[in-house]
Amino acid sequence: MITLRRVPELWRRFDGVVWYSTIGLLLFTGSLIPALHSHGTQVGGMPHRSYDVLAVLAIVLQCAPLAVCRRWPAVCLALVSVGFVIDQLRGYHTFAGTALAISLLNAGSRLEWRRRATAITLSVAYVPLVASFHLLGGGEPPGEFVLFYLACALVWGIGTWLRSTRAAEAERRRLVAEETRTAERDRIARELHDVVTHHVTAMVVQAEAARYVTASPERLDDTLSVITDTGRRAISDLRTLLDLLDPGHGTETKLSTLVERTRQAGQPVEFTEEGTPHGAGSAGPVAYRVVQEALTNALKYDHGSPTSVEVRHGEREITVEVSTDGSGARAGVPGGSGRGLAGLRERVDLLGGDFSAGSGASGGFRVRARIPERTTS
Repeated sequence: MITLRRVPELWRRFDGVVWYSTIGLLLFTGSLIPALHSHGTQVGGMPHRSYDVLAVLAIVLQCAPLAVCRRWPAVCLALVSVGFVIDQLRGYHTFAGTALAISLLNAGSRLEWRRRATAITLSVAYVPLVASFHLLGGGEPPGEFVLFYLACALVWGIGTWLRSTRAAEAERRRLVAEETRTAERDRIARELHDVVTHHVTAMVVQAEAARYVTASPERLDDTLSVITDTGRRAISDLRTLLDLLDPGHGTETKLSTLVERTRQAGQPVEFTEEGTPHGAGSAGPVAYRVVQEALTNALKYDHGSPTSVEVRHGEREITVEVSTDGSGARAGVPGGSGRGLAGLRERVDLLGGDFSAGSGASGGFRVRARIPERTTS
C-alpha cells in the first residue's frame, strides 16, 4: 500500500521525459479507439459530437505537450488548456481530456516563477468559458462548474505540495551538508590544536631551559637537538593531518613514545599501562589524544611537577588518568582557551564515555576519561 509519505518519492522516481511522453502517447492512442469515444472528461453539458479534423487537433494539443511539460510547464499547461477548451466546447469529450489534470499537477510542482499569476489567469479564464457554455446551449448546472473548478484547484494544490516537499528536502540536504562541513572544520581545528600545541609547548619549554645551560656546551647541544627533533615531529604530524584528516589513520603512535618525549622536555612522568591495546578501534586514538593534551597542560601549567599517567586497556573500554601534584612552576588548573579540553570531552562523549578535568586532591590537576571501545572492520 502506498502511503502519503511515499508519494513525493514515487513522483521523483518516475518524473521524467519518458514518463510524460508515454502518458501522452497512451492518451492519444486511447482517444482514437472507437469504444472510448465520448467517454473522456465532460464539462459544460455540450451534446456529443462525432470526431472530425478539429477533434484530432484538440487531441494532439492535449497529448503532445506532455512530452515537454517537465521543461516548459507553463507552455504545456497553456496548450493543453486550449485543446481541452476546444474538446469541451465542440462536445468531443475525448479520452485525452485527462491531460489537463496531469498538466495542472506538473505545473503546480514545476513552476518556479509566476505561479500565483498563472493560477489567477486560469481562474479568470474559467469565467468566460462557463459563459460560453451557456451561450452555446450547454445544460450543465452551475454547481457542476463549481465542482470542476474545485477539482482543478485540488490538483494544482497537490502539485504545489509536491514542489514544497521537494524544496524542503533540498533545504534539509543543504543544512546537513553545511553541518557536516562545520563539524569537519571543528574536527580539523581540534586536530591542529592537539598536534601543534603539544609539540610547540615542548619546544618552548626546551628553549627556555636552554638559557640556563649555555655554560655547558654538551647539555646545550642536547637541548637544541631535542628542540630540532620536536620541530621535525610537528611538521611530520601536520603533514599527516593535512594529507589524511583522519586521527589515527595509518599511524601506530605509542603512548610510551609520547611519554618519553615529555620526559625529554623536562617533565618527570611515571607511566603505567595495563592490558593489551586493541589493534583496531576508535578508543585508541582518543586515548592517545587525552594523554597528549594532559601532558601538554602539565608542561604548560605544572612544569617540573611529578606527573602520573595510568592507562588501562579493558575488553570493552580504555581508562585514562593523568595527574600532577602541583609542585611545579606555574602550578594551577589548565586555563587558556579551553579548546583542547572541550574537544576531548566532545570526542569521549561521542563514543558514549565519561570525561572529567579539574583540580587534584593534593594540588595540581587531574584528567580522567573512560572511553568505550568500538572495533572497526
